Amino acid sequence: MLSKRIIPCLDVRDGRLTKGIKFKENVDIGDPVEAAREYYEQGADEIVFYDITASSEGRTIMLDVVKRVAETIFIPFSVGGGIGTVEEMRRVILAGAEKVSVNSEAVKNPGIIAEGARAFGSQCIVLGMDVKKVPASKEIPSGYEMVIHGGRTFTGLDALRWAKEAERLGAGEICLNSIDADGTQDGYEIELTALISSHVGIPVIASGGAGKPEHLLDVLTRGKADAALIASMVHYRTHTISEIKNFLHDHGVKTRLQW
Repeated sequence: MLSKRIIPCLDVRDGRLTKGIKFKENVDIGDPVEAAREYYEQGADEIVFYDITASSEGRTIMLDVVKRVAETIFIPFSVGGGIGTVEEMRRVILAGAEKVSVNSEAVKNPGIIAEGARAFGSQCIVLGMDVKKVPASKEIPSGYEMVIHGGRTFTGLDALRWAKEAERLGAGEICLNSIDADGTQDGYEIELTALISSHVGIPVIASGGAGKPEHLLDVLTRGKADAALIASMVHYRTHTISEIKNFLHDHGVKTRLQW
């Protein structure tokens, strides 16, 4: 059995670590470089970094912050935010990222997934999905719709259909975020996570809603996720990564432990 991964998420706005609820009411909570160092030392398996306004503001990612984080940690590092060309992917990788996350730009230009996979390998290409529950319809039979531009633009694209298409194009992993659960600390969207995980053959990272270790246990078992993204529960220091991993270990979920 492969170890389940615990991945802190750094949402960065104007160079500062920020956190919101359902993509709104973001507050400044500190320095992303210091946070990355702390989570690395606590035993994080990876770090995810999102420049959360790059896409909506139509600008490139803040490479200086990416470089400073990459110099601080020695674990896999995934970076996303407004990345829409192979050259932008290359710059992010040269700045120190092992993986590149594409989201809004990939919806607008799906070919970027295949181009990135050819250039750097599928293992480098992560599909970011921001998803909202909607009434099921002919256009959106799963009842989950893709939303882009940091939760601002509904696409009319069915989330399950998009996940399968992105896998076909060459995405090596999916980071699946529920907008409805984001920042609530009430638990992951288990139904959504299980739906996507059951229909693709690539790893799925569950995102949105973690508030206590039991939530991770739920999404990694019932939700069938390969990894769990966390933010509020470590940003606000209600839990440490080592505490979470020990809890999961005690409940039969394999993780990479530090002794």
